[in-house]
Amino acid sequence: MSISLKEIQAPIAQEMELFEKKFRTSMKSKVLLLDRIMSYIVKRKGKQMRPMFVFFTANLFGKGISEATYRGAALIELLHTATLVHDDVVDDANYRRGFFSVNALWKNKIAVLVGDYLLSKGLLLSLNNNDFELLKIVSNAVQEMSEGELLQMEKARKLDITEDVYFDIIRQKTASLIASCCGVGAASAGATPEEIEKARLFGQKVGIAFQIKDDLFDYGTAEIGKPVGIDIKEKKMTLPLIYALQQADWLTKRRVIYNVKNNNGDNKRVQQVIDFVKQSGGIDYTVQVMNRYHAEALAILNTFPPSPSRTSLEQLIAYTIEREK
Repeated sequence: MSISLKEIQAPIAQEMELFEKKFRTSMKSKVLLLDRIMSYIVKRKGKQMRPMFVFFTANLFGKGISEATYRGAALIELLHTATLVHDDVVDDANYRRGFFSVNALWKNKIAVLVGDYLLSKGLLLSLNNNDFELLKIVSNAVQEMSEGELLQMEKARKLDITEDVYFDIIRQKTASLIASCCGVGAASAGATPEEIEKARLFGQKVGIAFQIKDDLFDYGTAEIGKPVGIDIKEKKMTLPLIYALQQADWLTKRRVIYNVKNNNGDNKRVQQVIDFVKQSGGIDYTVQVMNRYHAEALAILNTFPPSPSRTSLEQLIAYTIEREK
């Protein structure tokens, strides 16, 4: 049986607890409404994988976890949470991780301002402590995330996404954040520019494998975290479908793209697309690609000396591709 996230986190349980306190403090506001919203956001936190990547990566280097590491992890969480709050406004989403989104409870106007507040809190946390290197790494990730999202929107209209474009999108949208976690962990522990870049590249490979796993859930069973076929309903071109279309003849391709474009949430049409992808070997191909990125991430990680943190990172990347939701 695969190891749980709680077991992986055990070696840094104390650091994570301390991080929680520091993170809450970094979100404080004298405005009562804002403070209430910040408390709500903290209570519905997710799996906490991002801080784990920061702490474990920092521990790969000489100095290990320092105050700068805690600030780096908080910076990533503040800026990432800001993007999520803004995303929910853009997507008109009422739920986030099974809870009401900020915009659902307090309306769009307040949600946009809350996102701006979180963004400025992150910037000031870095600037007030002269954490310029950390700020640079995370700001680059936020820029890439925005570009990846817009690239996906641009391509979604024509549904003409190639594998190259797909990897550009997920590298920017998802992988850049995990890459920045590992880069920040390394930088906060006094790593050299070459070591920071190596850590960042490791995180990028993990992030790509993580997103591919997410895309595979769309073709899984109904017990899995997100509903089956949701990407197809939202007209998102993911790797299983892109590969399957590449193998198809012109007429089949045209029919499948028509079904994706005009599914209107019709479960029968969505199921036809899912069946087509499975029959065309799209799932098997995608699993192979995911395993390749997993192996590439491991190869980079194994260039670091053996240590408990290296083992924990091995477990964490195994978890990203074996998780059930």
